Amino acid sequence: MFIVENYNLAIALCVITMLCWGSWANTTKLTTRTWRFELLYWDYGFGILLTTLVLAFTLGSNGNEGRAFVDDLKQADSGNILSALIGGVVFNLANILLVAAIGIAGMSVAFPVGIGIALVLGVIVNYISAPQGNPVLIFGGVALITLAIILNARAYRKLQTSAEGGVSKKGLILSVISGCLMGLFYKYVAGSMVTDFIVPETGKLTPYTALVFFAVGIVVSSLVFNTIQMKRPFSGTPVTFSAYFKGLAKDHFIGISGGVIWCVGMSLSIIASGKAGPAVSYGLGQGATVVAAIWGIYVWKEFDKAPAGTKSLLNSMLLLYIVGLLMIIVSK
Repeated sequence: MFIVENYNLAIALCVITMLCWGSWANTTKLTTRTWRFELLYWDYGFGILLTTLVLAFTLGSNGNEGRAFVDDLKQADSGNILSALIGGVVFNLANILLVAAIGIAGMSVAFPVGIGIALVLGVIVNYISAPQGNPVLIFGGVALITLAIILNARAYRKLQTSAEGGVSKKGLILSVISGCLMGLFYKYVAGSMVTDFIVPETGKLTPYTALVFFAVGIVVSSLVFNTIQMKRPFSGTPVTFSAYFKGLAKDHFIGISGGVIWCVGMSLSIIASGKAGPAVSYGLGQGATVVAAIWGIYVWKEFDKAPAGTKSLLNSMLLLYIVGLLMIIVSK
């Protein structure tokens, strides 16, 4: 299977992860105006599962090192399979809440708050599980990112104050809950995987196999989570399953594309974690917040009606995020 053995390459893959994770949510804004995100989410899950299967039978099955996908399936321990599945379930609940928050509060609010909290919690949890890198630089970077989250919350408060009739706090609350859950999913996937990709331990999963079971967890749990949100949506009226089959091919394609984009990022992060370490790989990938905030602020103009001084807060937030991420990069 394909294995990353160079730290610089691992960091480059994590940067691609950051771009993918920070950009996939744009697909929620590109569909037909009447196409609800509850319907888009089915295609998003299918896109993730499709991507993991393609990678498992290509990169995960070729090469002289590691263990091929089918051989890995045959020897996998049920406990490790369950851990990868749980990772998918936890991520799915967190992501559904995040997508709902994007729809209510916008990308420039939902991502910095939700993913920022996930980054802080995720780096701490993953570092405790596999302590790799300089802790002063890692947690110094986390501290700057925490400050960036606070600045973003202040900017959102300014927007609430200026908005006619006020802006609902529901989006901010959903972002916080999503972030707490999002910070936990990665450790379940990492915990199911081999620690040595070249000479994998018996019973553990290679990255490619872990990703497949992670994706299965997402699709299966959507039957529960997404069905509930269709019947009791966070905003708008309930949606029926028949509406999904009435969607345009364009809308289904965009939803699948969103899943593919996100999953490419997730896959590269997992593949790079063998060399970079889970804490660095996850933390750098969550720099997606900067990418998403730039999309929301400068492309979708989500803060154009905010009062004077708000843009300065947002620019400071982005600067702190970038410096924090650089500290995480050089920590190892």
